[in-house]
Amino acid sequence: MSGTLYGIGIGPGDPELLTLKAVRLIAACPVLAWPAPLEGDGLARTIAAPHVPAGKTEIAIRLSFRPERDDTDDAYNSAAATIANHLEQGRDVAVLCEGDPLFFGSFIYLMTRLRGRFPVQVVPGIASPMAAAAVALHPLSTLEDAVAIIPATRAEAEIERLLQAAESAVIMKIGRHLPKVRRVLDRLGLTDKALVVERATQQAQRLIPLAHAVEAPYFSLILVHA
Repeated sequence: MSGTLYGIGIGPGDPELLTLKAVRLIAACPVLAWPAPLEGDGLARTIAAPHVPAGKTEIAIRLSFRPERDDTDDAYNSAAATIANHLEQGRDVAVLCEGDPLFFGSFIYLMTRLRGRFPVQVVPGIASPMAAAAVALHPLSTLEDAVAIIPATRAEAEIERLLQAAESAVIMKIGRHLPKVRRVLDRLGLTDKALVVERATQQAQRLIPLAHAVEAPYFSLILVHA
């Protein structure tokens, strides 16, 4: 029998926010994999570290994280082949994924390559919008509010259109796109209702009103409520 591929959501950064199921499977699976920069462990492995017993076979999926994403296919193809070898030998593989595996998760790229050949299970995790709302005490929605999840990588006109169609919004992946997002929110009169949340639940967490934000790392988002 083949092993099972698990997508394990490990939350936004605080190791205490992993679910009991995630902790159990991390301990039980003989093989762990996770996305990582070209050097170092990467955020996913760092978050999970308190829950990883010794003796695991570990697979770091090395990515440059360049905006062009020109190395992504090769990295995931190689990782999928390595993981498939373990699964074929009957070893379960747990893929660690920041936040939730199916919410902008790197696990999606492995799942699409392997789901037709092996059993797959996903363990949900706390996604960054939920974590940011919690630390900011910022309700994402009430009653019939529509909530938009908008990548800041989208075109300026598309961001504006999506914001206009909802009462509440989470703008993700800010980074170098902060000036563009600020222009849109300024035009819509929403700047004073926007909060930048950096690295929610991590030690470097910061909450900054958009009007006072000078820059924002990639691992930040903006909460907006009209």
